[in-house]
Amino acid sequence: MENPVLIFGAGDIGVQALDIFRRNKVLVYGLLDDKKELHGQEYGDVSVLGDTDDTGFVNIVGEKCEAFVAIGERSVRERIVETLIEDRKAMPVNAIHDTAVVSEMAEIGHGNLIAARVTVGPKSKVGSHCLVQAGAILDTWVQVGNYVTIGSGAIINDRVKIADGAFIGSGAIIVAGIEIGKNARVGAGSVVIENVPAKATYFGNPAKKV
Repeated sequence: MENPVLIFGAGDIGVQALDIFRRNKVLVYGLLDDKKELHGQEYGDVSVLGDTDDTGFVNIVGEKCEAFVAIGERSVRERIVETLIEDRKAMPVNAIHDTAVVSEMAEIGHGNLIAARVTVGPKSKVGSHCLVQAGAILDTWVQVGNYVTIGSGAIINDRVKIADGAFIGSGAIIVAGIEIGKNARVGAGSVVIENVPAKATYFGNPAKKV
């Protein structure tokens, strides 16, 4: 990546993204966050410059500056992504950790965070604007929609389908061939052996609706 990156979000995910870009030798212009108490804070030589809607900084995104949205709350992430695409004609870039193993036969969309030691297997497909946290495993032929969060250490076995907006907690295991519905939630450490309907929350071993 030749252009510098402006990171939207200076919390845990923002710092994670900053670390990934630095490890990949990508220049980070700065971070933006709506929490006033973070403004002026420095992470090494990179500062929190202002709010996420500060046009003085947002307007630099475009041909010569990339953007990455590092905000955990999905609704906020969606709003900022839509603003960048519509107003700045800029699609957020991926932040992929250098220790992640992504098959050459896998497909990765835009604006995703792929954290340390993540494995994405052959023929798997990850949509856009997803958060895949440290050590998660996506086996073969896994399909992940947009705005999905997969927690640290989760194991997504082969042929699993995860619809848009779903949340998979840390350490969860999704057995082969299961489908997770749109905006569904799977609790941390759960073992999912049956399909999870849209908007449902499942937890436990075996996971049941709660």
